[in-house]
Amino acid sequence: MRLKKDIKLLLYCFIFYIIVFSLNRYQIIINDYILNIINLSLVYVILTVSLNLINGFTGQFSIGHMGFAAVGAYVSGVLTTIIWKINPSNPLNYILFFIALIIGSIASGFIGFLLGLPTLRLRGDYLAIVTLGFGEIIRTIINNIDYVGGPRGLLGIPKFSNFTVIFIITVISILIIRNIVFSTHGRAFKSIREDQVASELVGVNTTKYKVYAFTIGAFFAGLAGGLLCHLLQIAHPTQYNFLGTIFILIMVYAGGMGSISGSIIAAFGLTFLSEGLRFLLRWIDNITPTFTVGIEWRMVVYSALLIVIMLYRNEGLMGKREFKILIPEEEE
Repeated sequence: MRLKKDIKLLLYCFIFYIIVFSLNRYQIIINDYILNIINLSLVYVILTVSLNLINGFTGQFSIGHMGFAAVGAYVSGVLTTIIWKINPSNPLNYILFFIALIIGSIASGFIGFLLGLPTLRLRGDYLAIVTLGFGEIIRTIINNIDYVGGPRGLLGIPKFSNFTVIFIITVISILIIRNIVFSTHGRAFKSIREDQVASELVGVNTTKYKVYAFTIGAFFAGLAGGLLCHLLQIAHPTQYNFLGTIFILIMVYAGGMGSISGSIIAAFGLTFLSEGLRFLLRWIDNITPTFTVGIEWRMVVYSALLIVIMLYRNEGLMGKREFKILIPEEEE
């Protein structure tokens, strides 16, 4: 029955892809700028859903997610840059790109596993401090390695990420995480979130499942990081700082802790909101140049809207609910 639901979901995704691709092909509503925002939104979907697996479904509090994205970005970026310099016209470069993405993701997952083993016995604020420290350590190390560009960033990354590639990988990522969430392992994650002590009393190996969730989340964060650097053609340490993680964390909370559907909505909504405010305030600045002097009004408006959401919808837009199409029939 789950396969039937997956086919139906894939059909809807294919229709969405055809619509966006066609509108962009003929430059109707969706121009290249809007398509680039859609691509960014899809990358943020992977980051948000993977962080939600850790924070929302398993009840942990990680704020070092962009550190894993940095590992995936730099590992895959270095590999593809080397390959590209050897032979830019090699028809196998796209295959090698996907291999590089997988290697970068595995590297992120492995680091997540190593970090999770000693630290996931911690809870709450203590875990947050450790993951924050991890993210800063990764960024500082990258910032001091000349081979990957240091503070200049890794430049010259080939543009392998496009709408088709990012869309397909995002859909696959959502399906995998959805199937994990609605499996025996997913029920263990949720039991840990609701009451870790009670879970241990009924025989759930809480440390094992927390490390499991942390490793999977890190893997997909590395995958998103690899897609992002091959979209922007640069990997820079400032892209993966603490504020980057906070941006993803806001999407998780705004969409709903423990909701894949909420993560998707929030990733698209907040990315378009951020870019829309940039455009709107630039237009206002052209009319009244003194309006934006010395203040980043885009972030002021953006933050105010998030405060309103948290005040009047503190469970997030979706809470713990899901779109019906994302729920396997045996779970309905």
